[in-house]
Amino acid sequence: MHAPVADDARLSATERWFATHGLPFFVPAARTQARAALRPRRVVPRLVLVGVATLLVGVGLAWAGSDAALAPAVLLTGGGLAVAAYVVVALGARPIVAWAVGRTLGSFRQLLPTVTRALPLLLVFVTFLFINAEVWQMAASLPTGLLWLTVLLFGAMAVVFLLVRLPEEVGRVDDNVDDTLLLTACRGTPLEGDAARLVADEGADPARHTELGRFERWNLLLVLLVVQGVQVLVVAATIFLFFLVFGVLTMRPEVAEAWTGGPVASVPGLPGLTAELLAVSVFLAAFSGLYFTVVAVTDDTFRGQFFSGVLGELERAIGVRAVYREMLERDADRGGSGAGAG
Repeated sequence: MHAPVADDARLSATERWFATHGLPFFVPAARTQARAALRPRRVVPRLVLVGVATLLVGVGLAWAGSDAALAPAVLLTGGGLAVAAYVVVALGARPIVAWAVGRTLGSFRQLLPTVTRALPLLLVFVTFLFINAEVWQMAASLPTGLLWLTVLLFGAMAVVFLLVRLPEEVGRVDDNVDDTLLLTACRGTPLEGDAARLVADEGADPARHTELGRFERWNLLLVLLVVQGVQVLVVAATIFLFFLVFGVLTMRPEVAEAWTGGPVASVPGLPGLTAELLAVSVFLAAFSGLYFTVVAVTDDTFRGQFFSGVLGELERAIGVRAVYREMLERDADRGGSGAGAG
């Protein structure tokens, strides 16, 4: 008599567990909310409003700075930030970002050795570009808007590359789900006891619930995308700071003037730090971020180091989800409402 109530309590606790582990779309109610937020009548008006607002701001900045490229740069940046904000707030992806960022920064001790392994070779390669006159001429000649657009292009290429390659990683996590994985995955979760009971029950087969739906696959993909994005930003920021310090120490004004073909001016209060040095550092940092993204995903050694821990978390999520779906199915068969039904 009291078993359905207890089951519903465990299902509700499991849904909270999903949310705190960056898996909100594993819960039916969250998927329903996301589908509603993706309806054109909700999305289109907001896109139009953001587009008009960012375009007006961009045109204003372009006119004030006499830099026509600022208009599309502001429009693309504003549009990208608006889409990201809509995904986080309206679609309910905030737990995904919070967990992925928290896990990446929380495991910084494990991240640091891998990054320091990748940085020396990357720095050697990019430093040759930094001491190249043609790079200084190109970067220094770019107005702010075009430099901004260049950084956005590198960022967009990195995101597209990840969106092409990361689904392969997601596709591997549900390939080897068995009873051992189910028991290991559910250990320490609200479904630990249910997993043991279902595995021992010959009439139950929770492992059959490993096929992910569209929203659930996107959930795992977003987790990997945010984790990898934070790592790339750490590397790009490190490269940027390195070249700022390296440039202040080694790049004399007369050399910079000879390479850029014009006078250079230091930033007020910061002798040695010039606008040209900032432009070169930004350009090389963005390029390094793209290069590091490609290497981290394609190189077997780096891919194993970067994704091993996260993929283990995703495999655990698949196991917990399989038991959760089996419990939901049994709850539906009993005619109960279920904590996550719908």
